[in-house]
Order: sequence, then structure tokens, then C-alpha cells
Amino acid sequence: MTIKIAIAGSSGRMGQMLIEAVLAQPDCQLFTALDRENSPAIGKDAAAFLGKSCGVNISADFASLAGADVLIDFTRPEGTLQHLAACQTHGVNMIIGTTGFEEAGKAAIEAAAHQIAIVHAYNMSAGVNLLVKLLEVAAKTLNTGYDIEILEMHHRMKVDAPSGTALMLGDAVASALGRSLDECAVYDRQGITGERDPSSIGFATLRGGDVIGDHTVIFAGMGERIEISHKASNRTIYAQGSVRAARFLNDKKTGLFNMQDVLGLSEVI
Repeated sequence: MTIKIAIAGSSGRMGQMLIEAVLAQPDCQLFTALDRENSPAIGKDAAAFLGKSCGVNISADFASLAGADVLIDFTRPEGTLQHLAACQTHGVNMIIGTTGFEEAGKAAIEAAAHQIAIVHAYNMSAGVNLLVKLLEVAAKTLNTGYDIEILEMHHRMKVDAPSGTALMLGDAVASALGRSLDECAVYDRQGITGERDPSSIGFATLRGGDVIGDHTVIFAGMGERIEISHKASNRTIYAQGSVRAARFLNDKKTGLFNMQDVLGLSEVI
């Protein structure tokens, strides 16, 4: 059965990665390619950047979603929430890789999952989601005597900090320790900070160049330090994970899922 996939932000870097990934899959069809109304790509063939034609022109018309199975969205929160409403209207499932949502946006996604099926993940990479599972094991094993710090670096154009992936990693560690990340996270250190609170989880954010995404979680004890890292060298890992998520949603009608569900890691100890 062919999965009819719509792509949001089709002229952007991630949108083009997604289009290329979908066109390469024999069980997937590029059904619709969306972009903002003022995009110079409107009306152009969605595969033009590959030097070929796929027969789907980029559009700003949400009505073109009608008949699609799933929309993949890696845009920005305000755009994603507009797409979310359109997907509800047309009964289209959704894969959301957008980061930086405020609480109201997260609540809107949760509410929409009563009408359509959604995979919402801060990172679609199989490797990062395996990292989450490894961190859960590490946190439970190193539950006393270790200070936990999360270091992340992304390209100069990223607009939110810490990254959604860093927050996802922090939440996984905090949950494994029976803590709330909201209560134990430290995002800024400056001046005379006093001694480190042993129950805290610290975040450090770096921005520069064209770094796609580096994340390291450090468990620093007395006499040893354990570092667990993931470094992305190509955005195709996110596109490949998104296609995998589209297959996962193909028989789902409603519900809110994450990549742990997609990869079958939710039940792994």
C-alpha cells in the first residue's frame, strides 16, 4: 500500500531532504508540497532542486492536503500549528519534528491527537532515540554521586535554545531519576553561583558554523566521568526517521506517539 505523504516547508533545507527521501521510497508517494505564501518556490516543481520533475508543484493551499495520509512538518511553531489545524480539518495524520513550542502549542498537539494520529518528536534520528534509552539505563545505574550536564551545539541559524533534543535528553534522565526537569534544570550560570546542587541537571548551549547537531550527556563522578554522545553529520537521518514514522502511522487513526514508539523502544528496559 502506497503512503501518500505531504511535506511542509518544501523549499527549506529539511523540506528538500524530506522530499528526496520520500521520492526514493517505493512504498511512498509525494502527494503535496506546501510552503509559505510568499515563498519564491510557489508553483515550481517540488523536485526541481534535484534537477528533475516529480509532477507535484509547491503550493500554499492547505486544501491540497485533502486525500493525503500524513503531513511531515519541520517548520516553526506558528506554521506547524496552522498545519495542525488543517490536518484536523482534512483528517490527515501528522509527523511533527518542529521544536520550540510553548505550553499552549504542546496542549494543542495533545488535543489534536484525539482526532488524528500524531508522531511528535524533538528528534527523528534512530540514533538519538537509542541514546535516550541508553541514558535511562545510565541514569538509573549512576543515580547517586554523579553530576549530570548536557552539552549541545548547533549551527548559527538555530533560533531556539537549548535544542529540543537536549531538552528531550534531559527529560529522559530526569524521569529515570524520578525528578521533574522543570524543577531541576539549570540553563544559565554566571557570576558567583555557589556550589553545584547535586540534584540539578545542567545545560550548556553552543552555536556556530554549520553544525547539524551534537549532543553529549556527561555523568561526572569522583574519579571517573562517563560521556554519552551523538553527533549528526547529515540531515538525512531525520528524513529517514520521518519516513519510518509515516509507515508507523499508516494504520493509526488517533493518538499521540513519539519515536520511541516508532522504533519499538518504549517497552525495552
